[in-house]
Amino acid sequence: MSSKNMTSMSGKRNKENRSLVPRLRFPEFQSIGEWKVEPLRKFAVRSTEKNTNGEHTRVLTNSAEYGVVDQRDYFEKDIANQGNLEGYYIVEKGDYVYNPRVSMTAPVGPISKNNVGTGVMSPLYTVFRFANSDNNFFAHYFKSTHWHHYMRKSSSTGARHDRMSIANDVFMGLPVPVTAPKEQEKITDFLSSLNELIAAEVQRLDALKVHKQGLIQQLFPQKGETVPYLRFPEFRKAGAWAKVAAGKFFLNRTERGNSALPIYSVTMTDGLVPRASLDRRIDDLAKSSANKAVRKGDIAYNMMRMWQGALGVAPEDCMVSPAYIVLEPQGVNPYFFYFLLKLPQTLQVLTAHSRGLTEDRLRLYYDDFAKVMLLCPSLPEQERIADCLTSIDKLLTIQGQKVERLKAHKMGLMQQLFPVLDEVHA
Repeated sequence: MSSKNMTSMSGKRNKENRSLVPRLRFPEFQSIGEWKVEPLRKFAVRSTEKNTNGEHTRVLTNSAEYGVVDQRDYFEKDIANQGNLEGYYIVEKGDYVYNPRVSMTAPVGPISKNNVGTGVMSPLYTVFRFANSDNNFFAHYFKSTHWHHYMRKSSSTGARHDRMSIANDVFMGLPVPVTAPKEQEKITDFLSSLNELIAAEVQRLDALKVHKQGLIQQLFPQKGETVPYLRFPEFRKAGAWAKVAAGKFFLNRTERGNSALPIYSVTMTDGLVPRASLDRRIDDLAKSSANKAVRKGDIAYNMMRMWQGALGVAPEDCMVSPAYIVLEPQGVNPYFFYFLLKLPQTLQVLTAHSRGLTEDRLRLYYDDFAKVMLLCPSLPEQERIADCLTSIDKLLTIQGQKVERLKAHKMGLMQQLFPVLDEVHA
């Protein structure tokens, strides 16, 4: 659907009569009247067939972000006990699944259509099937938030605070809006085309990530080697990388923070970012005088998570928690070492130098970090590698933002293409 056709849609809403009309409607349907509200049970029935004979071993899950997926692909391992699947529901392709587990992205639990194939799902889920197999209209509707009001009103949190509890009959009474088949088809086609566009941009994002990982593997020496497979032309005759203790490259900055500096935190994926940009409490930090100052270009790492690669380069002068170690570069490129320290082979060495009885208690103190032997080329080669990889990171950021804008655009359209039921039945 082109942007020209999108702008030709006009909103129509009768606030005084609280009529069931969406805010946005395609021009050809503006005169066909209001939508209707029907209970879900009018169009669908629960599917409660159990995997009694254990013939199905493919376990599916319904995630808030990705919908129905193969459990092994999602968790990278089997979560369910493969020998005890007889009590699981059989889910056919085209069935819908409600997962009562709530999250930030699914505050009442997600409802998703199974486009994967036949499998089994936990009996904690609600599985239902439409009489009409051409039901993608509802797949889009359940990605809106318009049905959340009914779920909150009709259910409660279960024994676990992260799950909704709703009776089966009450769930099947969930009111859903319907309109003429032609209008449903138009909305479905429009939103499906947006999904295809988003999927294409996600593929581009994934391709960039794969490209970056491939470059990293080739621009740094593999375990047991001292020369990378791929080298920029001007450094191909430079010889092997030198093996030097990390303490020669970085000093331990212990300067105290001050209230004029912004507060930053280390993230696993984005490095050092402003604390205010994260969904965390800020008042759990120490007073400014107890925090650590970080200067632009320093590397800060969380000593309790360094074995997982929790580090970042400071983009400006800032301060961090006293639980962090701040590394002051000594004539080296910090961005090169940011990539070097996150390599799997480097993390293995960092883990070996960390102290703690269990994995979740490991800490990498500066004195131990300083003893770690690191492979390093000349400064010009460091800078060349760092520039290459940071330029790809910038492309990844731009592409990621593009994907998020498209997703937000789609959500905004869905909220307006479907009428708001609780406004009419409040």
